[in-house]
Amino acid sequence: MKNFAAERLVVGIAGTGAMGRGIAQVIAQAGCEVLLYDVREGAAAKALDYVAGMLARLVEKGRLTPAQQAAMVASMRVVDDVAAFAPCDLVVEVIVENLAVKRDFFVKLEAATREDCVLATNTSSLSVTAIAAGCARPGRVAGYHFFNPVPLMRVVEVVAGVRTVPAVCDALAALARRYGHQAVRAADTPGFIVNHAGRGYGTEALKILQEGVAEFHVIDRIMTDAAGFRLGPFELLDLTGMDVSHPVMESIYRQYYEEPRYRPSVIGQQRTDAGLLGRKTGAGFYRHDEGKQEVFADAALRAQRPASIWISRANPAGHAAAAACLAGSGIPIENGATPSAAALIIVTPLGTDATGTALDEGLDPARTVALDTLLPLSKRRTLMTTPVTLPSFRDAAHGAFGAAQGASGAGSDAAASTGVPVSVIRDSAGFVAQRILATIVNIGCDIVQQRICTPGDLDLAVTLGLSYPRGPLAFGDALGPASILTILTNIHRLTGDPRYRPSPWLTRRARLGVSLLTPDT
Repeated sequence: MKNFAAERLVVGIAGTGAMGRGIAQVIAQAGCEVLLYDVREGAAAKALDYVAGMLARLVEKGRLTPAQQAAMVASMRVVDDVAAFAPCDLVVEVIVENLAVKRDFFVKLEAATREDCVLATNTSSLSVTAIAAGCARPGRVAGYHFFNPVPLMRVVEVVAGVRTVPAVCDALAALARRYGHQAVRAADTPGFIVNHAGRGYGTEALKILQEGVAEFHVIDRIMTDAAGFRLGPFELLDLTGMDVSHPVMESIYRQYYEEPRYRPSVIGQQRTDAGLLGRKTGAGFYRHDEGKQEVFADAALRAQRPASIWISRANPAGHAAAAACLAGSGIPIENGATPSAAALIIVTPLGTDATGTALDEGLDPARTVALDTLLPLSKRRTLMTTPVTLPSFRDAAHGAFGAAQGASGAGSDAAASTGVPVSVIRDSAGFVAQRILATIVNIGCDIVQQRICTPGDLDLAVTLGLSYPRGPLAFGDALGPASILTILTNIHRLTGDPRYRPSPWLTRRARLGVSLLTPDT
C-alpha cells in the first residue's frame, strides 16, 4: 500500500452524482490522479465538466492559481469500465444505496484492482461489514462517509468493518488530512457517528409536538434563541425533506432492533404521505413561497403584572436565576417559606412537570407557573403551565418575565417596551429545551459507551457534520452532567418510557463529578 499521506495516488470514483463530484474535487485538489466512472452514459463526463467549473470558481476567488486549476483538471479523466480501475490505489464507491447492488459491485471492484488497492464505500446507512462480506479480501474494505457539499463539509467518517485491517483506516484518515478534512474514526454501527448522534434533535422535537406540548414554530424558536441552534428542528426537517428524514429515522430505529431512544413519530409518516415534505414541495411544517419561509410572530407581551411573586427554593440555582431575571422589575418578590394567598408562584423544575412539582411542594397548581432555568434567560424564556393554571396568573407570568431584563437594564422604559421573547407551553416533564438537549447528550453518551468512537471524535463529528453549537458531550458539560442526569431520571420516572433511561457513561461521570469527555482509563 502506498503512503496515502504523501505519495501521488491514483483514485477511482465510482458514481458521479452530487457526492461523487464533490469527492472527486477534493481528491484532485489533494494532488491525486482521479478516474471517474458511472454506468449512466455521459454522467462521468458531465461530472468532470462540473468539477472543472467549481475549480475555476476557486480561481476567481483567489484560492487557486490558473496553473493549479489546469493541473487539477488535467489529473482527472473519464473511464468507461470498472476494469480501468486496475492501476488504482483507492476506489471510492458512491453508487445507489442498495446493499445487494453494492455487494455485487465490490466483487467486481475486487476482481479489477490490485490486492493492495483500498476499496471504500460512501454509504451513509448500510453496514460496511455486510458490503464487504462478498469479497475474498474484506480486510481492505472500509467506509469513507462524506457529507454534502463535500468541499464545504470538512469532516469524513472513516468506518472500520468487522474485518477491516487497521492500516486501511489509517491510510484513509491520512488522505483526508491532505485535502483539509477532519477524519473521525467510527465502528461499523447503524448511522455511524453523525447520523446516529443526530437522532435526538428532530426525533424528540417530533415527540414533543405529538404530545401537544407546543406548536412546531414555538419549539423551533426555543431551540434557536435559547439553545443557540442555527435552525430549529422543524426548520431542519423542512430543509432536508421529510421524505429523506423520516426513512432515516425508521431505518436506524429498525437497525437497532427498535431501541426506544430512536423511536420515530407517527407525524413523520403522516406528513410524508400527505406530500408535506418541506421546501422542495413549498410546504412542510412551514409554508415556503419563492424560497421564503413562513414567519410566526411571538405572542404580544402581556400587560398584566402580578401583585407579588413567590419563587420556590427547591432548586436553588433555578431560584437564583429567576430572581435575577426579575431584579429591578418593580414586582415584589416574597421571601417567606410559603407564598401569600395572592402571589404568583414560580417553580423551576428539572425534568419534572409543573403539575407534579406544584403538588410535591404543596403549592397551589392554579397559581403555579414553571420557568425553565437550564439555559441563560437573556434571549428567550420558556414558561409552562399546569392544566389548571388560571389564565390571569399565566398572563401575569408572561408579562412579568417578558418585560423583565434582569440586572442589565431592568426596569427601564426600553426594557418595558421591547422585553424578552417568552414562549408559553403546556405541561411536560422536562419543558422543551431540557427534553431535547438531554436526549442529545444521552445519545452521545451511549455512542461513546458503545465504543463506536472516541469522545473527542464524537463532538468533532457533530459540530462539523451537523453544525450544532456544541458537541453532545460538551453540551452536557456546559449544562452540568448532574443536571442532565436529573432531567433524564425524572422524565424516565414520570413517563415510564425507556427512551429516557440514562446512559451508564452519563450516570458514572455525573456521580464522579468529571467531564463527559473523560475517556475510560
